Amino acid sequence: MFRYSLWCGAAPLENTLYLAHSWAWLSGVAGGFIFGVGMVLASGCGSKTLVRLGAGNLKSLCVFLVLGVSAYAALKGVTGVFRAHFLDPIRINLPAGGYLPSLLSSNTTLQRIIQFGIPLALAAWVFARKAGRNAQVVVGGAGIGLCALAAWALMFGLACVAEHPNTLEPAYLGSYSGTRPDALSFVAPYAHILEWLMYYSDTRSVLTVGVVVCLGVVFGSACSAVMGKQFRWESFSGTEDMANHLIGGVLMGTGGVFGLGCTIGQGLSGVSTLSVSSYVVTGSIVAGALLAFKYQTWRMQNL
Repeated sequence: MFRYSLWCGAAPLENTLYLAHSWAWLSGVAGGFIFGVGMVLASGCGSKTLVRLGAGNLKSLCVFLVLGVSAYAALKGVTGVFRAHFLDPIRINLPAGGYLPSLLSSNTTLQRIIQFGIPLALAAWVFARKAGRNAQVVVGGAGIGLCALAAWALMFGLACVAEHPNTLEPAYLGSYSGTRPDALSFVAPYAHILEWLMYYSDTRSVLTVGVVVCLGVVFGSACSAVMGKQFRWESFSGTEDMANHLIGGVLMGTGGVFGLGCTIGQGLSGVSTLSVSSYVVTGSIVAGALLAFKYQTWRMQNL
């Protein structure tokens, strides 16, 4: 129903987790808010943690490990049980999978207009500000957007088998589950990296697109830092700094799984599907980040 034409063919976006007909809204909103608080305390979200790690930031190494363990616990461990029993059952049914153009109009032509109108409106909002007209913002934003598009194209193209010989159902070989396409995200892949490292000899342990992307970001950041002569080792400035980063890592790992994504997973990949739930979770992330920022400002003023 929600198909876009990519270079590799039709992309059935209804198969993604962002356009599910049943949405665990409490888990999503709470997870997004927790993630937003955590990313401020940890000096950046999951993607920035990888960038800083590649440049020699040892604080980011600690955040990476804590975030990965916390994400794994939220997927399959103690916090995952809490999520499954108390948060996920609180759901609402979304007509058309929460696809925003379909919710706003039943007219196909108007849906097409909305599809293009929302991105254009967001772009106009950015360019209306002087900071948004900066060349680095434009080039960087376009580059990140193309990365998300490339991830979708890879999932629905090269890594997709239209009919798996064992199940006779579509299979997404680059994803962790194999049955649902993964998007560009930086929370669950942290847990999958640790799992791959710990269970490397298990033949069922494979490298997914998310894991490879995370490792690629670290490698790319390291190359950029070395070539720009900006690579340097950096550690915690004190006990409070360490505590903030560790707590932030726990909140990001837990909240990212609860909310089904991070600033990239929901704020970029999810929003690109025009999913209502992704817009709501992204708003929750922003709200959590603003609260944490205000706390840090208050803390600095009262030291």
